[in-house]
Amino acid sequence: MVSTRHRTHPRSRLAAGAVAVALAVGVLGGCSGGDGGGGDPGPATKAPAGAARKPAGAPQVPAHALTGYWQNFTNGAKVQKLADVPAAYDIVAVSFADATDKPGEVDFKLASKALGGYTVEQFKADLRAKHDAGKMVIVSVGGEHGKVEVKDAASAERFAASVHRLMTVYGFDGVDIDTENDGFRSEFMVRALKSLRQKAGERLVLTMAPQTVDMQKPTDEYFRTALGVKDFLTVVNTQFYNSGSMLGCDGESYRQGTVDFLTSLACIQLEGGLDPSQVGLGLPTNKDSKDAGYVSPELVDRAMNCLTLGTDCGKFKPKKKYPGLRGAMAWSTNWDATYGNEWSTAVGAAVRKLP
Repeated sequence: MVSTRHRTHPRSRLAAGAVAVALAVGVLGGCSGGDGGGGDPGPATKAPAGAARKPAGAPQVPAHALTGYWQNFTNGAKVQKLADVPAAYDIVAVSFADATDKPGEVDFKLASKALGGYTVEQFKADLRAKHDAGKMVIVSVGGEHGKVEVKDAASAERFAASVHRLMTVYGFDGVDIDTENDGFRSEFMVRALKSLRQKAGERLVLTMAPQTVDMQKPTDEYFRTALGVKDFLTVVNTQFYNSGSMLGCDGESYRQGTVDFLTSLACIQLEGGLDPSQVGLGLPTNKDSKDAGYVSPELVDRAMNCLTLGTDCGKFKPKKKYPGLRGAMAWSTNWDATYGNEWSTAVGAAVRKLP
């Protein structure tokens, strides 16, 4: 994502688009234009195309939702308390919980001093107020520099136990998996998340924010993890930025920051085994990050219309509609606030009018 923790400018991953081209050739044909292929979806069973169903994941999450990342650190964006996050955001992901010296274990410490003396007691009270307003607050694990290692059974159980402890202590509704440093094996992250689900119950809100290069084919570790927890996964908000050009599900290369980039890459997930309600468009809200993939609210609206209604498309047009698309994600609520919350006001309204 876009910050000192989630990158304000493109980093070495700008080369990832070229790498993804080499990786993706031969695995996208089944996703072409939404024909219903996508190859072997891995550990999950693919639902029938067009089947009517309720949204996947935690039942309290709206069918269409806007997710926003709240920064527990400073990086030039406007400093916020949780109470400052606009009501347009249905899910607020607190960034970030960090790894401890025990593999798999994570912990969260509020950056009280950096946030102007924001106390833990105030934070918890603000979190409860979000609950009272019908919003969900989850803890995000990882970020650009965070590396949480879940690579065996012991670390998987440490991860589940430590996240559940944070949920109990702070009142978090769930967890967001945002590791960007090859810190887990899908087999054991799936085990960890299933263990957490057993501890937390059906109202666990589980989201993910992989990089585009991690969601090019269903055999990628991140993609396999998402499919492995499909039965209770809420949404995958892929970071559709900081990647350069990438292959869409029709095998064509599309430039980031365009409607075609958003729709053709979302198509890979929609046709690769995820339910439409488990797919969201992750985007930056920092207007100064155009080179990293910033797009206007109007373009986000067009992309969502293309995917759900088949209208407002660019060159790429999916061969079917996905009215159950979950919505969008913002990095971050702080950058959004820096520009007067223009992005969340417009995109939030667009999400709420989805079919």
